[in-house]
Amino acid sequence: MYWSQIFLKIQLLKRSDPFFICPLFHMRSWNNAITKPSGRALVHRVCLYRLDLPMNANVETLFDGSEDIHDSIVDLVPGPDNPTPMVRLGERFNAHADFDLLVKLEGMNPFGSIKDRTAWFMLKDLELRDDQALVEPSAGNTGIALAALANAQGTPIEVAVPEGVPESKKAQLRFLGAEVIEVEDELCPIYPSEGARGVVRSMVESEALDGKYVSPNQYESALNVAAHYHTTGPEIWQQTGGRIDYFFAGIGTGGTITGVGRYLKERSPKVRIIAVEPALRHHKLSGLKRVTGLPEEHFPSIVDRDLIDEYVSVTDEDAFKAGIRVARTDGVLVGPTTGAALHAAHEWGKDNPGRAVVISGDSAAKYVASYAEFL
Repeated sequence: MYWSQIFLKIQLLKRSDPFFICPLFHMRSWNNAITKPSGRALVHRVCLYRLDLPMNANVETLFDGSEDIHDSIVDLVPGPDNPTPMVRLGERFNAHADFDLLVKLEGMNPFGSIKDRTAWFMLKDLELRDDQALVEPSAGNTGIALAALANAQGTPIEVAVPEGVPESKKAQLRFLGAEVIEVEDELCPIYPSEGARGVVRSMVESEALDGKYVSPNQYESALNVAAHYHTTGPEIWQQTGGRIDYFFAGIGTGGTITGVGRYLKERSPKVRIIAVEPALRHHKLSGLKRVTGLPEEHFPSIVDRDLIDEYVSVTDEDAFKAGIRVARTDGVLVGPTTGAALHAAHEWGKDNPGRAVVISGDSAAKYVASYAEFL
């Protein structure tokens, strides 16, 4: 019997029996329990492939037998050859037809945030004596990345954090085995010699401790900028095919916006770099810093202000609500600092057509309790 005759018989049987089972695969009407507004059940045609038939393909021709195994978790830190993903937001979040809004998902880093890049660049060439340990001030994400990388290298680490850092971040640091030093400090400290930064500075410079502690010092390290100039920036350029008009990033240490901004401006001076900051000095956006109105001596030292075209201030409420909204419209789970950048980009898109990339520093996982207040 020819295949055309078999196919014809199958079609005739299907018409006469809605529950006909094909000898090669199951083709049947299937009630998936989803209902129409009228209350009637939707019925879908689905193929349920049979598993009792032998596989004809030669497995040896499908797989070359080579291993794709990493020797260390460190190998998963992203770069141009293994970039973090980028996703376009749909019209339910971004209703501006002439404004293309893309989000780069840095929460997909192995340790959960964009700070994985910074931590790796600061540690990879750092040499410590056997009796030395790392110590670093952090709002959480850099500390987490440093702790994970330090574990991979067998190096002890202590992290000084402001009291206002989300408890989930402190718990994650302790989970990694880091000694957490909680300091009475603001999430947006002004003085680099006080709070968590001051504690770390005193530990590093203490004569009594005789050089026991070494700080990578993300706040002043040129490697913080280099990490994003050599990885994040090139990834964005490649993923967009060089078609980008605006780049939005929260401003904290300044490493991300300076490194990415420098790379993008070198490729196309027309790209506008937009820094997102909290609307008030006292805020709940962990990792961000309000720089408007800061005295010169307190401005983040690694920020290249010549690269920044605009500063946009966002309230806590707008930031958290944008983070909640994008989860509900697009299923994209981001932290509240990303919510701030998304709110800024969405408002920008009302009057500025083009393509924007928003950096999403981490995911919503560490902030579920913080989001609860705004649900």
